[in-house]
Amino acid sequence: MPSPLLGAVLVDDEELARALVRQLLAAHPDIRILAECANGFEAVKVVAETKPDLLFLDVQMPQLDGLEVLELIERDAAGRPAVIFVTAYDQYALKAFDANAVDYLLKPFDRARFETALARARTRLDSGAAPALDPLVPRGAPLSRVVVKDGVTVTVLPVSKIDYVKAEDDYVLLRADGRNHLKSQTLASLEEALPKERFVRIHRSYLLNLDRLVRLEPSATGAPTAVLTDGARLPVSRTGAQRLHDRLGH
Repeated sequence: MPSPLLGAVLVDDEELARALVRQLLAAHPDIRILAECANGFEAVKVVAETKPDLLFLDVQMPQLDGLEVLELIERDAAGRPAVIFVTAYDQYALKAFDANAVDYLLKPFDRARFETALARARTRLDSGAAPALDPLVPRGAPLSRVVVKDGVTVTVLPVSKIDYVKAEDDYVLLRADGRNHLKSQTLASLEEALPKERFVRIHRSYLLNLDRLVRLEPSATGAPTAVLTDGARLPVSRTGAQRLHDRLGH
C-alpha cells in the first residue's frame, strides 16, 4: 500500500536556502511542496490556508521570525504540521525544542542530516503526538515584542506600547494604543516572558506596565486602585500593592 502524500511548506527569506530543501525533497515522491514563503507574515497565512503536514521554517527573518510564526500557527490534535527549523543560528535550538519542534537543521547541512530530520518528522506524524499548547517562554533575554493573531491579521506589539495585560479565561487581553488584543496564552507564561523591570503582577488577573502608573488611590477594602495615564483604573491586591511598594522603593 503506497504511503499517503504529505504536504510541505518551505519558509525562508533566502531563495537559495529554499532551493536546497526543495532539491532534497525531490528524492521523496510522497512529499508535495504546497507553497514557499519568503517571510513570516506570509507563512502564517499560507499555513492556515494549506494545512501542511510538514513545515520547514527559518528562524532569523525580518518582520516576523520563525519562533513567532510557530507561536501563531494552529496545529491540529495530531500535532500537524511537524516543524523542522532550518537556520544558521544555533542559539535558538533550546527555544525550538521547547516549542515542540521535530528537529533543528543548522546550516550548512548535508543530505544525511536532512534525511535524519525528515525521518524524525515522519515518526512524529505517524505517532500523532500532540503539539505544545502554550506559546514560548523564551530562555535568556525577555520579550521585546508580543505577536497577536486575529483571523488572518497579525499584529506585532512592542512591549513598550502595552499598558497592561488582563487574564481572560484561556486568553490574555493586552491593552495597547487604546485597543484590546486577545491572545491565546496564560497570564503566568506571559509574565515569565515579559521584562521584569517593566511589568509587575498587581493582581491575580493583571500585569501592569509601570511606565503607565500615575498614582495609587486608597479604597474602602484597604487594597488600592491603580490609576493609569489614560485614566484606566485597575484593581490592586494586597500582595500586588506590596510588589509595587518593593519595586517603586517607597
